Order: sequence, then C-alpha cells, then structure tokens
Amino acid sequence: MHFDTLFSLRRPALAGSMALLLGGLLLGSCQEDDPDGLEGPVPTAAFSTQLNTAQYPVEVTFTSSSQDDFLEQWNFGDGSALETHRAGEVVKHTYTRAGAYQVKLTAAGRGGTAVSPVQTVTIPSLCGDATFNALTKCSGSTGSASWRLSDQPGAIKRLSASGTVLSSSAAPLDACLTDDEFSFANTYSYSYNAGAGTYSGGTCGPARTANSGFVYKTGSGSVLGQIILQGKGAFIGTADSVVNKTYNIVEASATILRLQGTNPDGTKTEVTLLPQLSALELIKLQLTGTTSRTWILDNRKAAAIIVGENDASPGGYYGGGAAGALPPCQADDEFTFSAANVYTYNAKTETFVAGGVGCQAPLSGTSNFTFGAVSGGAGVAQFELSRPGAFIGVTDAPDLLYRIISINDSLMVLRAGRNKPTGAGGIVFTMKMRVK
Repeated sequence: MHFDTLFSLRRPALAGSMALLLGGLLLGSCQEDDPDGLEGPVPTAAFSTQLNTAQYPVEVTFTSSSQDDFLEQWNFGDGSALETHRAGEVVKHTYTRAGAYQVKLTAAGRGGTAVSPVQTVTIPSLCGDATFNALTKCSGSTGSASWRLSDQPGAIKRLSASGTVLSSSAAPLDACLTDDEFSFANTYSYSYNAGAGTYSGGTCGPARTANSGFVYKTGSGSVLGQIILQGKGAFIGTADSVVNKTYNIVEASATILRLQGTNPDGTKTEVTLLPQLSALELIKLQLTGTTSRTWILDNRKAAAIIVGENDASPGGYYGGGAAGALPPCQADDEFTFSAANVYTYNAKTETFVAGGVGCQAPLSGTSNFTFGAVSGGAGVAQFELSRPGAFIGVTDAPDLLYRIISINDSLMVLRAGRNKPTGAGGIVFTMKMRVK
C-alpha cells in the first residue's frame, strides 16, 4: 500500500494529523493487499501515569489504554520533542524540572486518529530537601552551586571499609587541586572546571572533561543523600574511579560539602569541599552561617582573652588565664551574627563588667554592623558595630571595630581595637571563640 494511495481514501481530512504519525514505522506495518485502507473503528486515546520519586530527576512511566490504534504520539508538555511509539510500548520520560506539565496522547488506527484528554503530571520539587538545597543552592536565584576542595588538613582522606582513616592530606593541597571547580545545578547537571589541569597519579596532568548529568537519591541515617554521576570519566574531588560513580553525602550545608565514594578495592575516598566564594564571602559565611550563627568565648582553652599594646604584642599587657578561668557570667555570654548584618548580645543573667566591677545586670542588646576587608593590621576581615556601647566579649574594648584574625566553621580568633604603632597608646583585646 503506497503513501499516496493511503491519503486518497474516504477520510482526506485526516491527512494532516496522520502525516505526523505515519512515518517509516507505520508504512512498514501496511499490507499491500489491505482492501480497507483507513476503514475501521475510530481509536480511543487514554493513558495512566506512574512517577518514580525514589530518585531525581523524576522518571514517569506512561501506560496507554488506547483502543483500536497501532501508533501513538506523546506530547510530554515540557517542550521536548514529540515521541512516536508503537501501540503497547512502555513509554518513559524524565523531567529535569519541578512543575505541572500538561501531557496528551494522540492515537492512530485504521479508523483515524484520537486525542486523549489532557492530564496534568506534577513533578515535585527537591528544594525542600536540605541536602539537595545545599548541594545546588536550589532555592537561590541561580539554582546552582560551585564547590572547591577545602584548604584545611584532611581535605582528602582514604578510609578503610569500616571507616578507619588510612591516610589524610596535609595543607596546603597542590595548586592543581585547589583550582578545580565542581558545580551542581538543580536541573541535575554537573560540570567540572579543571583550571590549570587535572591532578592524577601524583602529578598535574592535562585538564580532563568530566561534565555529566547526575542522579540524586534522598538519604537516611548517616547518608544524607547520594550523587550518581552519569557521564563517562566524570568524578568529584579527585580522579579516583569510585564504584558506579556513586558518592554518599555525609555532610552538607551552605559552608561545607563532604562526600564519600567506595573504591574498587573496598576502601573509601572522602573529600571535603567548600563553597566557591571569594575569600571575603567565605569568611562572612563562616561568621554568620546561612542565616545566623551564635558564638561564645572558648573557656575550654587557656588564654581565652589576652590584652596587649598592638598586633606585634597582642598579649604584652595580659597573657590570659588558665582554661576555665573566665567568670561564669562572662563564659555563658552568647554573641550572634546574622547574614543580614545584625549582631545580638545575650548576656543570660548577668554581664561581666571590666575594671574590677564584676558581674552586673545584663547589658543584652543588638546592633547593626558593617563587614568588609581589613583596613589595617592583622586579620582576614573586619566588622564594625554601629551602636555606641555595644561590645563583644569585653566591655572595655577600645572602640567598635573588631578584626577576625582567623576563622573556620567552628572556631574564631577575634581582635578588638585598631593596630597602632608601639608607644602610640594603643590597646587590643584578642579573644578565642567557638560556635555554640
């Protein structure tokens, strides 16, 4: 039966819609001795759906219940190309974005074509999953996040199958590792930027391409989630060939991403990644967390507070006391910094007032602060409180300026006061702090 004969039959109005469906697959099914042409019952088009939300992106299985058809065309409603299948084929489609999609099926048979009622397929969002949100910044304006290997000791570890540390990297890592960038988008795409090259076999070699789609599985227990890379040669952190390109997420927040993958010999590779931010942005994030972070004086350590003339002699006036020596009314104080640049001091029941006064009525309160680069002296960043009388740690700080000497996600060394030349009458207070 020839194509021109097919459309000369008694239903010429069907030619346009049938032409979309009748390609090589349909023509192959025609019989030369078919006397009926398009004669026959008009098809009915209907289908059901089943979502697999055990992993993301979500795959949907479409099952047709159409009657009297032999060819089916699917419109999945997400802008992807129309798909044509034989009647009865299991049809699966993957949606990479959350949302409501209008799906319809066109069925073709000897009696013509039929279009199903439109069905809405709703793909759930993973932005409510804290781990996925941290991995991709799903709820942010870009919907993607970039990470780099940590600059702290232990950024790369080799573990036994039971979790015993077999080896741990020292700091700093090779520059060929620290310039790598690992990016995840909430559309389940992964990209790797090698920078100067890819570190492998103990040396920096040619830059590799490791872009890939990825599958994300929600976790349970100590495994917060799972990343399964789909691209050939793709990897995260180091070029180790972990089994099935599968990485367990064991820690995830706006400030850290820690992954473990199992190697072919049964050992595990663990990598710790930090956000790909500017140095100043990262310090601000460590100070405030994603929304706010509370610090206390680290009374567990000796010399929790020292006093000196300047940066060259920060403990020249007072070298600090023993561990646990701070007065209870000072040791329990809480100092909270928000991402919105608001500082809150909670004295609990009392405030320790310097100058021999001792524990007094609480001076709790708030103050805005400005954050930026250090304007002079030691430190990695600084901030200045705006409210007169506001203070951190000690009530007799020389001014409202505080310099962050060092900081990570749990510890901070803070210095109150500006650095002045020796003999210029300066004073600085240096305080060891920890996250509450």
